[in-house]
Amino acid sequence: MVIGLTVVAFGTSTPEIFVSVVSSLKGKSMIAVGNVIGSNICNIALVLGISALFMPIRGQSSVIRRDIPIMLGVSLYLLAISFNSVISRVEGTTLLAGIVLYTFLNYYIARQEFKKLMGKAKKIPGKKIVPEKTGLRLRQAGLILLGIIGVVGGAEMLIGSAIKIMTFLGVGEKFIGLTIVAFGTSLPELATSVVAAWRKETDISLGNLVGSNVFNILCVLGIASVVKPITIQGGFVQSGLIYDYLVMIFISFLPWLLMRVNYKISRRHGIFMLGFYGIYLMFLVVKS
Repeated sequence: MVIGLTVVAFGTSTPEIFVSVVSSLKGKSMIAVGNVIGSNICNIALVLGISALFMPIRGQSSVIRRDIPIMLGVSLYLLAISFNSVISRVEGTTLLAGIVLYTFLNYYIARQEFKKLMGKAKKIPGKKIVPEKTGLRLRQAGLILLGIIGVVGGAEMLIGSAIKIMTFLGVGEKFIGLTIVAFGTSLPELATSVVAAWRKETDISLGNLVGSNVFNILCVLGIASVVKPITIQGGFVQSGLIYDYLVMIFISFLPWLLMRVNYKISRRHGIFMLGFYGIYLMFLVVKS
């Protein structure tokens, strides 16, 4: 669960960082914001829904008590700082401080749980604790570097193509950010979560999505607004972006609602989430 909430979530959210930063620098701030809001909706409604169809998702009680409320809390904080239609550098700094605290919290809790586990293992007669080999670190560093280069190039191509599609269809930045760009940057989460669910590692699948949503708000919008303050064109309320925020907040609350009894998201719940996402997309198309 902790690996899903941190390492996997950070890795799969890397495209959102570069896409939002590139969008902000190019003056397409609505794509930057729409990318994050749309990705968070997509992660829960679409990706978690599809993952649940492959294998019912089971989570730990800590997800209900701690991680989902954190995801909901940072979503509400983003709503609060967006009402003036600008996410400033100062507000972006508070978002970045939040992701540092969130990562430290998960690391600290994981270390405490690991120590307890090792203490129990030492008490078992004949039980030996053998550390796993970390592999070739140079090779791992090289793969990370190649991945970053690929993501940067991909972000540039994605934004360029999205702007051309926007012009061709005659739709606004917000629509493109909430749909095409959001879906494109959520593909790593989709692949990771479905594979994890297929291998019955549902903790990683759920942790990846919850962690990604927290990371998207705190780190992605944090970095993008520090690089260049994000202006919500047309006004936060007037542009209708407030409704997309409210959908994101409801979607953030939905896993807690579904898992509060038996810590499980069933296939039936997955179908409901996919249906909700389909209705939301139809709403965006009609509105645009």
